[in-house]
Amino acid sequence: MRPRSLDDYVGQQHLVGEGAVLRKMIDSGRISSFILWGPPGVGKTTLAQIIANKLDTPFYTLSAVTSGVKDVRDVIEKAKSSRFFSQASPILFIDEIHRFSKSQQDSLLGAVERGVVTLIGATTENPSFEVIRPLLSRCQLYVLKSLEKADLMKLLQRAITEDVELSKRQIELKETGALLRYSGGDARKLLNILELVVESEMDRKVVISDELVEKRLQQNPLAYDKDGEMHYDIISAFIKSIRGSDPDAALYWMARMIEGGEDPQFIARRLVISASEDIGLANPNALLLANAAFDAVMKIGWPEGRIPLAEAAVYLATSPKSNSAYMGIAEALSEVKQTGNLPVPLHLRNAPTSLMKELGYSDGYKYSHDFPGHFVEQQYLPDELVKARFWHAQHSPSEEKLYQNMLRCWGERFKEE
Repeated sequence: MRPRSLDDYVGQQHLVGEGAVLRKMIDSGRISSFILWGPPGVGKTTLAQIIANKLDTPFYTLSAVTSGVKDVRDVIEKAKSSRFFSQASPILFIDEIHRFSKSQQDSLLGAVERGVVTLIGATTENPSFEVIRPLLSRCQLYVLKSLEKADLMKLLQRAITEDVELSKRQIELKETGALLRYSGGDARKLLNILELVVESEMDRKVVISDELVEKRLQQNPLAYDKDGEMHYDIISAFIKSIRGSDPDAALYWMARMIEGGEDPQFIARRLVISASEDIGLANPNALLLANAAFDAVMKIGWPEGRIPLAEAAVYLATSPKSNSAYMGIAEALSEVKQTGNLPVPLHLRNAPTSLMKELGYSDGYKYSHDFPGHFVEQQYLPDELVKARFWHAQHSPSEEKLYQNMLRCWGERFKEE
């Protein structure tokens, strides 16, 4: 069922549709190095294979799970010897590139930079966390989206009519809600679930219903994996339990993720985000502890890493909550989008040259530390926003101290109605 051409490829029209960036590159016959980032089962590997079929150039594949530095160097040597002067660079496709160590990624740098190979990487993890900066800077990044309902329905129809085995059965799609829900936008999972349901029925005719799909999946727990809908439901329950100050629920959902084989770094990142978004200024130590837990997991690995993760989860759940910083930056971003690039007041501007000083840059700026209490009232916002407020204190015990300090400094400006 894997497509062999862009015309058969389903989804990702923002990349491969008529006139889209990847479509133009592929049609031109020459591509630059890029990384495909997206959830499982949305066509990353398929897209790389279509490029291999389309372009008349050697194509090498490595899996980050099974390949080491030696394998990378061997492929680079083969690429050097197989390239002709007028030919495009050989393509090296690395699946799950986020699993490559720093040294493995370093071994790619020279070849990519010199054009010995054109790199196509595929990853389900945020490349800014998992791919070294020098390599990332040499690659374009294209984001693939979960497949939409129309895409999945197209795949279902194609499967039951064109697949060698499934087309022999009389398959009726009476209901598709459960199929689509449990696939979570993952084409591979959708086809696996369809195959599982069909093979479990003895009759030649199979009527697919939501009840039948749910019944078969309950009998086959492996149909649920850490990349599907349950994954997102459980992480949602985990974060909401922390936000709701329930340490027992937080530990339970963490245990579910650990038992399901979730990546410990994913859990740790969510804790850091929660510490910033939900606890915030009510307990600034929460971010420090969450970040320390992240570092500890990276240093000590698994299974011991579950202990600092659990410590952080309990600490965050039992901490007072405030999202004032989260709401404040949201309001500030909204204002920037509406008002654009407002000029910086002259007294706040940098004045490294005599000309700038003559133009009034930095003129009238008051250095706070020269005044009692290290504060002096002056304008810091653009003229058009001089009365704007973005941060609104939420008066938890820790944040109340910050609020009272602002009242002492600014008086009426910070009084809440």
